Amino acid sequence: MGNVLVIDDDAAVCDALSELLTHMGHAVDTAMRRDSGMEKASSNAYDVILLDVKMPDGNGLDLLPKLKSQANDPEVIIVTGYGTASGAEFALKNGAWDYLEKKASVEDLLLSINRALQYQKEKQGSQPLAPVKRERIIGSSPKMRPCFDLLAQAAVSEVNVLITGETGTGKELFARAIHSNSPRAAHGTESVVPLKRNPRAEKNFVVVDCAALPETLVESVLFGHEKGAFTGADQTQQGLVAQADGGTLFLDEVGELPLAVQKNFLRVLQEKRYRPVGSKRERESNFRLVAATHRNLEQLQQDGKFRQDLLYRLRALTIDLPPLRERREDIKELVRHHTARLCRSYKMDSKGFDPDLLEALMAYEWPGNVRELVNTIDGMLAVAGQDATLFPKHLPLHIRVKIVCNAFKEKAQTKESSDDHEDSTSSSDADSLISFKEYRLNAEKRYLENLMDGTGRNIAQACKISGISRSRLYELLTKHQIGESEEEDENQQTG
Repeated sequence: MGNVLVIDDDAAVCDALSELLTHMGHAVDTAMRRDSGMEKASSNAYDVILLDVKMPDGNGLDLLPKLKSQANDPEVIIVTGYGTASGAEFALKNGAWDYLEKKASVEDLLLSINRALQYQKEKQGSQPLAPVKRERIIGSSPKMRPCFDLLAQAAVSEVNVLITGETGTGKELFARAIHSNSPRAAHGTESVVPLKRNPRAEKNFVVVDCAALPETLVESVLFGHEKGAFTGADQTQQGLVAQADGGTLFLDEVGELPLAVQKNFLRVLQEKRYRPVGSKRERESNFRLVAATHRNLEQLQQDGKFRQDLLYRLRALTIDLPPLRERREDIKELVRHHTARLCRSYKMDSKGFDPDLLEALMAYEWPGNVRELVNTIDGMLAVAGQDATLFPKHLPLHIRVKIVCNAFKEKAQTKESSDDHEDSTSSSDADSLISFKEYRLNAEKRYLENLMDGTGRNIAQACKISGISRSRLYELLTKHQIGESEEEDENQQTG
């Protein structure tokens, strides 16, 4: 039995799910708004949260990273009446257990809930993963926590790992952290079982920059070559695969690996055996593979530029690193850390930060991610010199211009949105307006009705007050079908 929270703006859905799950023995809470749902999730330990997408106070999917960052790490099942492929992708990438449409059967929903509860129970009973050394990986935002969990899982296994993310997000740092926390590192932790490996092999972290490999020498660089294998091969050369024996081979920007080499490398990856260029015999290398790319390998595969079988081998476990703009909560910590590190490196006094600078750094989009941020800090220190405090004026000009331009764009968008709202309101009001002719007729009729009622329907008195001739008044009364007094009718008949 488990604790379940239902976040849905439909009272009928909340009542139905609450009744069903309570009957099954679960403790159920409900919330009909995002804010109240988040408040309940923060103050209670739920095992499973059923989350709707379209809520009156915003998109339910925006809550997902915050819900998954709770200390008890609940499983979140998206249940929506407006399912989309992009929504499903976003949900699963941000840690959702499942993504279901409301038209799905009750059996499918209950099956998903029961499996999530089973997973939660087994997870609580299992031994937690040992803390990992993060090297220079800074940040603890909700977007980064799933990445750290996968890092810990990768470190205690031998599975191939593919790290994806934009340029500058820290893919190599994650690869090094996987290696340094694994049994293959020089100082592996005692909580894991050592691997069987060649005792003579050095436990190396070997980086292969696939983007920088000359296509004509790729196989020689990777697998090595014998003396005389080709023109210029004056001596036997050990390749990078051999150097990684007992350690980790890191293929950086693996999407740039030439297609002709991919087939040979696939066999090496499967058999852990390779043949140096010009050699007649194969050799072994017990390496662990970690690869990284900023490109879409699936698209490359569809375009015929990347082997499908190699792609399947590489991504046994995938860590997708978020761009810096999606984890702005980490920017201030990153700035303080790298500023202090660079000041120590340059033997400079520590620097203070003007609040406006930190706000400016938070407002910038950082297309180059953490790498761009670190380079920016480096440049600011050079400009600041002996200044004790860093101000926005120390920022590179192109960043200052971009921040100001973005601020103007946001103001313009806000004004445009406000104008659209006013136009919408005006349009709504305009729908209820009438023509001037119709308005005049209505006003004329109301005046005549008030005039006749106020004079007790006395025509003579009505003419005196209104200044309208008797004939014209009769004409108007007839036009608007307003009856005159009986006394006046009698006078007209006797006259």
